[in-house]
Amino acid sequence: MGGQRGEGVTSIEKTVSPWRSEDVWSIWLGWTVLAVALGATMVASTGAEKAVNPLAGMLADLGGWVSNPFDALRDKNGASVLPGLVGVFASLLVLFSVGLAGMRERMRGFPLAFTALFGVTIFAYLLSGQKVVKHYNLEYALWALVVGLVISNTVGTPRWLRPAVRAEFYIKTGLVMFGAEVLFHLLLKLGPPGVFIAWVATPTTLILTYLFGQYVLKIESKSLNMVISADMSVCGVSAAIATAAACKAKKEELSLAIGISLAFTVIMMVVMPPVIEWLELGPVLGGAWIGGTIDSTGAVAAAGDALGETGLLVATTVKMIQNILIGAVAFGVAVYWVTCVENSSDGARPSLMEIWRRFPKFVLGFIAASIVFSLLAKSGDSGEALVAAATVTSKTLRGWCFCLAFVSIGLETNFRELKQYLAGGKPLVLYVCGQTLNLALTLAMAWLMFTKVFPDAAASLNQ
Repeated sequence: MGGQRGEGVTSIEKTVSPWRSEDVWSIWLGWTVLAVALGATMVASTGAEKAVNPLAGMLADLGGWVSNPFDALRDKNGASVLPGLVGVFASLLVLFSVGLAGMRERMRGFPLAFTALFGVTIFAYLLSGQKVVKHYNLEYALWALVVGLVISNTVGTPRWLRPAVRAEFYIKTGLVMFGAEVLFHLLLKLGPPGVFIAWVATPTTLILTYLFGQYVLKIESKSLNMVISADMSVCGVSAAIATAAACKAKKEELSLAIGISLAFTVIMMVVMPPVIEWLELGPVLGGAWIGGTIDSTGAVAAAGDALGETGLLVATTVKMIQNILIGAVAFGVAVYWVTCVENSSDGARPSLMEIWRRFPKFVLGFIAASIVFSLLAKSGDSGEALVAAATVTSKTLRGWCFCLAFVSIGLETNFRELKQYLAGGKPLVLYVCGQTLNLALTLAMAWLMFTKVFPDAAASLNQ
């Protein structure tokens, strides 16, 4: 596997202090946002009748529009979102500037480059806000990737813009913030059926898809095989980033996996609701099927909403339960790669410490955020409301971090460099076959859990 030890998704381990690594700084930055938002909410909510987040009004997303793009500069109440956009820009510029300084990276040119990158990100958000586009749930992630790809493969990514093109740093920081939204008590909403659907079907699909790619399709790059398998079976881009870091996949391999995933996410998001209606699966079974198979959390919510309130609840809850697997999958891949894939020709294997060095540390920040905010949500009658109010800030910044990451992935991706990975169409065949297995296995598990093993759970959800 020596040919795969080139430039990976995360940089090859350097002889620098671990405290200066991108993974560690993504934790510091993500937790800074969460701590500031939670602290401000707790102070403002003291003595108030309901939880209040004073920072929420300082940050904003773009609004929707029909024929005039400038309508996106106002929210649904007609108020200007420009101050909120400036707040997002300033917050992220300061946040990532501090991170780069902490990693002892060169800061020269970053502010200008980040300003331009943020402008491109606004354009991607703008495209996703058009009424027809929103109707078909073509999310910002797809537009951000497309915009970046168009620039990269036409005029090329300008050299002066490259200091801000840091896809992994943005998405890792966003994922740490996302941990605060993955609350363990959500498991109780579905109980054992949700756990079985997400935690049995998902790893089974991942393992079988990877073996199919290795022994049937004989995909040359094991890391490409693994990233596509994890992206498709677990939870899309988040799992792809974590897995790619664990197996040192190349950036081109990650870009290819994400591109395929986003394309099929759009298709499944549009096709699955009418198929569920045609099969008369109902909102519980249909929602579980959607939550366990569609890659993007936003797309899951959109497709689940088409089945009604119950379908939305079941779909998003199954997806959240599945999201918890990110850390376990990253650790499992790191262990497998170190002990089985990268052993030398004489049979010697890397030391077990390599597992720790390989494990994507930002996942620990994600898990810690999930645990802390889960405990906080269950601490008293107002805990859940406090968490909900506090995470308004992190959700907004997390969304912008993800959009920055998708634009950056597009800017780093050149179709000419992807040609070698698309040879024979094997990656596409792998995804289609793996997703077919995922659809069949998840539906079978959902049917078994909700109709045979725990029928009372389905009945209670339908009430």
